[in-house]
Amino acid sequence: MEKKSEINGHAIASSASTDQILEKSVQKSFREKLVEFLRKNLLVIMTVSGVLVGVGLGMMVRNLNLTKAQMTYFAFPGEMLLRMLKMIILPLVVCSLISGAASLDTRSLGKLGGIAVAYFLVTTLIASGIGVALAFIIKPGVGAGALNTNNLGLESVSSNKETTDSFLDLARNLFPANLVAAAFRSYVTDYKMVAVGNDTNGTTRYQKVPIGTEADGMNILGLVLFAMVFGVALRKLGDEGEELIRFFNAFNEATMVLVSWIMWYIPFGIMFLVGSKIVEMEDVVLLVTSLGKYIFASILGHIIHGGIVLPLIYFGFTRKNPFSFLSGLITPFTTAFATCSSSATLPSMIKCVEENNGVDKRISRFILPIGATVNMDGAAIFQCIAAVFIAQLNNAELNAGQIFTILVTATASSVGAAGIPAGGIITIAIILEAIGLPTNDLSLMLAVDWIVDRTTTVVNVEGDALGAGILHHINQQEMKKQRDQQQEEELAGVLVEAVANVQAEEETSPLMTHQNKALAATPEAIESVL
Repeated sequence: MEKKSEINGHAIASSASTDQILEKSVQKSFREKLVEFLRKNLLVIMTVSGVLVGVGLGMMVRNLNLTKAQMTYFAFPGEMLLRMLKMIILPLVVCSLISGAASLDTRSLGKLGGIAVAYFLVTTLIASGIGVALAFIIKPGVGAGALNTNNLGLESVSSNKETTDSFLDLARNLFPANLVAAAFRSYVTDYKMVAVGNDTNGTTRYQKVPIGTEADGMNILGLVLFAMVFGVALRKLGDEGEELIRFFNAFNEATMVLVSWIMWYIPFGIMFLVGSKIVEMEDVVLLVTSLGKYIFASILGHIIHGGIVLPLIYFGFTRKNPFSFLSGLITPFTTAFATCSSSATLPSMIKCVEENNGVDKRISRFILPIGATVNMDGAAIFQCIAAVFIAQLNNAELNAGQIFTILVTATASSVGAAGIPAGGIITIAIILEAIGLPTNDLSLMLAVDWIVDRTTTVVNVEGDALGAGILHHINQQEMKKQRDQQQEEELAGVLVEAVANVQAEEETSPLMTHQNKALAATPEAIESVL
């Protein structure tokens, strides 16, 4: 029997030429699909490749025994990437929050803001609980009491800050005295000893008095609060504020264009960021063997929270596949892994969440800058593990009150943790002060922070992204309800009007009046008709 083939739905006799045509059409479609896939995911492929090439490059250059100066030159392209990303943070955060807050009405802004705060607090508290539980199960500090920091060649980390002053500084930074200075400085409490009199034996008595100082580093918390309130104020102005809202919207869009340009430099910069970090490593084998259980506990906590807990929360709210949502965010996750900075990842996160996942611009540009500042799930995990680790290292038994203090302090202090590399180390000092443990072992945390901080930052930005997805879904549901309600009201209005018209016609129509009278007069006629 002769073999039949189909081209454009028509059956034709099979031959060598027709088979070739069919093969070419199949090949062409496959080639087109491949080209389209590469075009869509080129940046993701280049970014992941940059990390892998960076690891290989770092291992090769490590054998060359570079001097400190040569290491600095080798790290220069990666440094340029960080400088570009940090440069864009200030205009991006301020303009996106102002335009986001101004574009949402006050009622929905309050509702979304409330849901966001509840989401951030609950997820951070869950993360703290996971951290404490893992620390007590794995016991990273048990048996490590002989760990000698001098053998590891670590620098000491000193922190004499009171817990109360740490939280007061958080409140002070929410309301910066100088907005311009807040762009590059933040408020920090320092102490000085002041003579307050003499003892009975003539010895001068001193008291430690807190004094306000300025530290280098953007006060992003204060800028976030100001931008939100300013956006709401512009919304309240009505027509008078429209010009300024349009200005910030345009500024925001221009900033996103700059972000899209910077993102094409990310793969090259990441390659040298990762490579330079591998070159700078000291004796990594000694560190991992000494602190392996602490590193393992921290990374396992991040995997549990980022791979199970957060996706389950997203699925519970949206009933959608969380991993298909996360697959569109590979570039910001890779950037987070390489830069160890939630703030530096913010530009690429906003762009990818909007373009790949279709999140409303008003939602993403309002929530993501706040999340990058206050939502630190990954940091809460490793801070709780570090606090329990140091307690076990010093053979200190933690009671229920101290464990509760660790949970609450880690959740609260992670709000003020800087979105920069090693920003969480200072927060650990606050937790240790709160439970009365020495801070001289913090150098151990600093020694392996460059390992743990990578997964920490990935979990931090994952929590922000899924939060934006949840809020987008809730907002969509609310809008749908409002549309349905409006349609029902319109339909009810049409029905009422139609009934009124029929009744009016019945009352006024001469034909209907005549028929009614005739029927009322001759009941026999009705019976005959029936």
